[in-house]
Amino acid sequence: MDLDALRHGNFAKLGEAVTDWEQMTKRLAELKKEAEENLKARADKAKWAGINATVSREFISRTVAEFNDAHAQAESITSILSDTRGELIGYRTQLHEAIRRAAERNLTVADTGDGTFTVAGNTRPDWASDPSGKTGVTDQKTVDAFRDEIRGILAKATQSDDSAAKALRLLADQAKYGFADASYADRDQAAKAVAVAEELAKTAKHPTDMSLDDIAAFNRAMAKYHDDPLFAEEFATRLGAKGTLQFWTEMSSAHAGARGSELETMKELQSNLSLTLATASFSDSDAMAGWKKDLLAETNTNFRAAGSPNPVGALGSQVISSLMHNGQYDTEFLDDYRRKLFKADKGAGDSNTNDLWAKGYDSTDLVFGDGNGRDPLEGLFDGLSHNPEAAEHAFESKPDLDHMLGTTRYTDRGASLGRALESAVTGVADGDTTSMAPPHSAAQVKIMANIMAAVADPDGGADLVTKGLGESFGDMAAAYMPEISQALAGPQSGTVFLTNSEYPHAFQEEKSIPDLVRFLSATSTDPAGRAGIIYGESIYTGSLLESHLSDPSLFHGSREHVLQDIGRNAGIIEGIVGHSIADGQVQAAIDGETDYNSALKDKGDAAKSWVSIAFSGIELPAEYGGKIMGSVVGGTAGAVANGAVDRLIEAQQMHGARDQALYSSAKDLYAMRDSVNQQTQWSTEDALARHHVNLPEDDAADLVRNAVNQGWDASSGYLSNTKERP
Repeated sequence: MDLDALRHGNFAKLGEAVTDWEQMTKRLAELKKEAEENLKARADKAKWAGINATVSREFISRTVAEFNDAHAQAESITSILSDTRGELIGYRTQLHEAIRRAAERNLTVADTGDGTFTVAGNTRPDWASDPSGKTGVTDQKTVDAFRDEIRGILAKATQSDDSAAKALRLLADQAKYGFADASYADRDQAAKAVAVAEELAKTAKHPTDMSLDDIAAFNRAMAKYHDDPLFAEEFATRLGAKGTLQFWTEMSSAHAGARGSELETMKELQSNLSLTLATASFSDSDAMAGWKKDLLAETNTNFRAAGSPNPVGALGSQVISSLMHNGQYDTEFLDDYRRKLFKADKGAGDSNTNDLWAKGYDSTDLVFGDGNGRDPLEGLFDGLSHNPEAAEHAFESKPDLDHMLGTTRYTDRGASLGRALESAVTGVADGDTTSMAPPHSAAQVKIMANIMAAVADPDGGADLVTKGLGESFGDMAAAYMPEISQALAGPQSGTVFLTNSEYPHAFQEEKSIPDLVRFLSATSTDPAGRAGIIYGESIYTGSLLESHLSDPSLFHGSREHVLQDIGRNAGIIEGIVGHSIADGQVQAAIDGETDYNSALKDKGDAAKSWVSIAFSGIELPAEYGGKIMGSVVGGTAGAVANGAVDRLIEAQQMHGARDQALYSSAKDLYAMRDSVNQQTQWSTEDALARHHVNLPEDDAADLVRNAVNQGWDASSGYLSNTKERP
């Protein structure tokens, strides 16, 4: 910065800009609140149908998100401008004071252009006659001191100005259209993030020089900043696409076979690096667009650690995917990368896909922890599992879905594929226990129907359950209890079996009902899958009872009729599970009830979140929210549904009359029937008591018992009509 630019700087215009941005930020905060509390809240409650269910709802959701991002960006810009203005005014004051003190010492400070200046002593003819020789004379040490002081002031002013300009440019470039969600409290915060990124990228260019202490420090910085958009972009682009992949190749090679604290350090590094790159992928700047393009161009490049004697290293795709196990990557980037990998994977055919990625890469180990990273589809599937939109795109094509399911017979990718499929059909990212699930779209329901058809295929479809997919299938069945229930109940059953699914009748098609019955039957053979179905049915039943008994207007008819329909549905679904277990050698397939009891207990904590996530379409009065999830999602959890989950979780510890009616033992078919019967009756009792419904308790219990028994008996017919039974 030139001396005169700061010395005579007029920051009035900058002050006006700050004022304008402050006013804009305040207005955007009001619009953000209005959009969230009015626009989105009403959209969430609306009963959308047809094109509105996809176009209008999505448009409103994105619009509300844009208001949030606009406010965050405006707030950041305001903070950066305000901080910079304050700092520059402060530096201008310091400069004036230094020049004034220099003048008192008969020194002149002059701007000489291009960021340079001089500090020189003043001279007058009469000073030469001074016998002391001191008038107007200043020693060089004083000149140098003033020069250094002024140079320091200008350097700090330049740093303030340059870092602010850089941060503002990076903010503006984050989103090509709309606004970025980056948020900074002041200029120093943004500048610090960029500076740390530059330093880490510089370090990462020389990975072989990094000691474990260096990596630990690297980890601490990344753990602090991996969610920061400016940090993430600056780190990625400074290191470059190829440099990023080479860095991880070197790290995984240098620390191969790590154990103990070294292993934990490397696992943390892999996670932090993944999270950082995921954050960076959302930037729309030209620099990041180039980085993503370059990265995709390296999928078939052979990456070797420096000095490695092995001429075969790791494919770029293997390295990329090994860094996708954590974090949510941008949808467009995942779409592009997924298309490349799917094309290559399909080209090998179902049975040869493992050879495509593993053959010749015996020494490759890019993952610290489970797996070795040789199958890049595993990392991709984990990346998709954290981005429901991209996951839905990935499996909309039935041929692609069928191929990926088929490959699980020859690979170890089943579990990661299952997580990606869950994300695709539910709209909830893997591990997210707080977000409300969006209504199932027509595309999601279609994917779910295709999954059920694949599992129902008599030619080995049920074997998919044993390929690491069983638990995910159970979770998906739980999420789709509304659509499954409507299908089993038949047409015009939506007034009883509530849902806000865009396509609630999809499974009612004649060809879909056998698929869903066979799907439930096959999934029941997996302990965790079976637990998912049981929890899903229990939660949905409790939610329905809560809804109907708290709001009679939902069904124009008697409450007794509603209870009967709900009870019969519970009997059918759990009857399918019970009869499937009793048939054939299923008991041996699940290695006894110990595995199931363990799975039931493990699944309990996750099931707590389903009350609000999987069944968010069941509108429950907020005042009836369960205490466990209410604080997380605003009181939308159902107390009756939560009670049903609690009873299932506590089955292992309960004794006496109630214990015999729970799922601590399912060796006897009729014990299971009595179990679901008792569960449903308890949920009915809870709902009646909670809402003070004037319905004789014994009548309600008798009605529910008969309905469940009818459904249980009918379930055997469903199975017999859809599959060969012993």
